[in-house]
Order: sequence, then C-alpha cells, then structure tokens
Amino acid sequence: MRRTDDTGQDGWQLTAFHAKTGADVHADHWEVHPEAEEVVSCLIGKIRLYLRPELPGQEEEEIRLTAGTAAIVPRGRWHRIELDIPSNIMAVTLPRGSRLEKRAEA
Repeated sequence: MRRTDDTGQDGWQLTAFHAKTGADVHADHWEVHPEAEEVVSCLIGKIRLYLRPELPGQEEEEIRLTAGTAAIVPRGRWHRIELDIPSNIMAVTLPRGSRLEKRAEA
C-alpha cells in the first residue's frame, strides 16, 4: 500500500481535474479515506465508481455517474474510478490517512 496525496494538513480537500485515461484516476488501484466520506462528482463526461466488496464472495458495487451527478463513498470504504470517456471529475474528502492499494486483478 502507499499513501495518496495526503498533505498532512487538517481540513477538507477539494480536487477537480480532467481525466483522459485510466492512469489519470489510478484505475488499477483501490483507494480508501479512513477519516471521512468522499464526494465524487462527474462534472463533464461519464465515469464508473466502484466500491470494493466488504465480504469475500460479494461483487463490486458499480455506480455510474454522468455529467452533473455525484455519489458519496462511505468513510473507510475502498473504491476506484474507471472512465467511460474523458471526463472532468471533482472529489471532496479529508485526505489524512488516505491510502492506495494495487488491484490484484489489474
């Protein structure tokens, strides 16, 4: 596992960016934020937000987001994003303690 862009500062972090490829959203990794929920919004484009199963044998939960929609990732829930098309994405969370973990199937 490795840390994400955790600045070590307290407070909420708003990140907005344009993603052209899966590498721009680290689609080959799971991400977790143990300190708070995360709001993920698709501003322009079309993305899929996946929540990792909480129990063995369960399927990933897929949430499809189109322009102008958002979803809340529960605190401590591993998640990842995949693009359907290049998209503008906004995310808001407390980054402290955030981690990335390489997907075994990636």
